[in-house]
Amino acid sequence: MAQHNQTKAIRSQMKRTEQKEHSTPLFLTSSFVYDSAEDMAAAFADDSLDVNIYSRFSNPTVDEFINKIAELEGAEDGIATGTGMAAVFSTFMTFLSQGDHIISASAVFGSTHTILTKYLPKWGIESSYFNMNEPESIEALIRPATKMLYVETPSNPGLDIIDLEYVSALCKKHNVLFVVDNCFATPAVQQPIQFGADLVLHSATKFIDGQGRVLGGVVVGPKDLINQLYLFVRNTGPSLSPFNAWVLTKSLETLFIRMDRHADSALKIAKHFQHHPKLNWVKYPFLETHPQYEIAKKQMSNGGGILTFELKGGLDAGRTFLNSLQMLSMTNNLGDSRTIASHPASTTHSKLTVSEKQAVGITDGLVRVSVGLEHVDDIIADLEQALAKA
Repeated sequence: MAQHNQTKAIRSQMKRTEQKEHSTPLFLTSSFVYDSAEDMAAAFADDSLDVNIYSRFSNPTVDEFINKIAELEGAEDGIATGTGMAAVFSTFMTFLSQGDHIISASAVFGSTHTILTKYLPKWGIESSYFNMNEPESIEALIRPATKMLYVETPSNPGLDIIDLEYVSALCKKHNVLFVVDNCFATPAVQQPIQFGADLVLHSATKFIDGQGRVLGGVVVGPKDLINQLYLFVRNTGPSLSPFNAWVLTKSLETLFIRMDRHADSALKIAKHFQHHPKLNWVKYPFLETHPQYEIAKKQMSNGGGILTFELKGGLDAGRTFLNSLQMLSMTNNLGDSRTIASHPASTTHSKLTVSEKQAVGITDGLVRVSVGLEHVDDIIADLEQALAKA
C-alpha cells in the first residue's frame, strides 16, 4: 500500500525484536558478536557483507535513521556521520582527488567555505565560486578537471535559491557530480533528487533534530556513490553515534508537522515586518519580494523556518537589537523548537573577508532568525520591542 511521506516518517522502522516493542529500540553497543569463528572471518572478508561488525561501520539504530532519510528524499541509500560538517567533508574527500576542481556557490556555510579555501588546496584540489543569483555564470567555470558542483538552497544565511533543474542539466551535460545541501529545507519541504541532484546532504543537528539536542549528519543518493562514501566513513571514523541516531529517528516522526508550523509562523513574521521603519528589507523564500520567489514555489512545499532582515543601523544596531531580546535565544544554532536570532557577520561567517561577506550578501546589519514553535504573536512581540531599542 502506497504511503505519503508524512506516514513513512512515522511508520518506517526496523523489524520488531522478540520483545515486541512499539517504539523503535536503541542499540547502544560498540560491537556485535558471531555464532562461529567462520562467521566472524566472513564478516571481515567482505566489505559489502550485510552484517554488523562494529558501530563505526554500521549499527541497526543508525541504519534506521539512514533508511528513513533516504526514503523521504527519494534516494536509494545513505550514510550517516557525526555532524553535518563531517557529511560535507566526507563527500569532498570521497569524490575529489589531487588535480580535481570543484565549483561551489559562494553562499555557503562558513565552515564549508573554510574547507574549500583552506584545506582542499592542501590536497591539490582547486575551487571556484559562483553567485547564486547569476546561475548563467556557472558553465563558464566548468573545466575538464571539474568533478563536483556544490550548492545550498536555500543558502545560509542569505536565503538565496537556485533552480535545481537548471543546474542539474548543466552537471549532466558536463558529467559533473551535483551535490545539494538540503539542510534549511529538509526532506519535508524539498527533495533535490527529484530535480536532478546526485547526492543530498544534511546537518541533521538542525531541523531534523528540531530541538537543539544532538549533532548528526547524513548523505543520501545512489547505491554506487553511497558505497564509496560508506568506505570512507568506515575507515576514517566520522560515524554517527547510535544514541544520536535514535534521537534523530524519533525526531523524524514530527518533522512534517514541525516544518509546517515553522514555515507558517515565519511567513507571518516576514509579512509583519516587511515594511518596518528600522529595517532596509526582509527576506523569506515565500515572500513575493524574494528574488527567486517563483523558483522557491516550484521546488519547495513551503518557505522553511528561516528568515533574514537588515537593520538600518548596521553593526551597532545589530548588537543593540540582540542584547534587547527578552525571549528569543542568542545562539549560533538554528532549526530549534525555540526561536533563535543570530548575527552572521560576527559569528558563523566571521572568518570571511569583507569582500567575501559582501559577495554572499552578509552585511553588518544582517540578522538571521530561525523561527521556532512558540506562539507567533509572542515571537513578533519580542522582535518588535527589540527593534524599538535598536
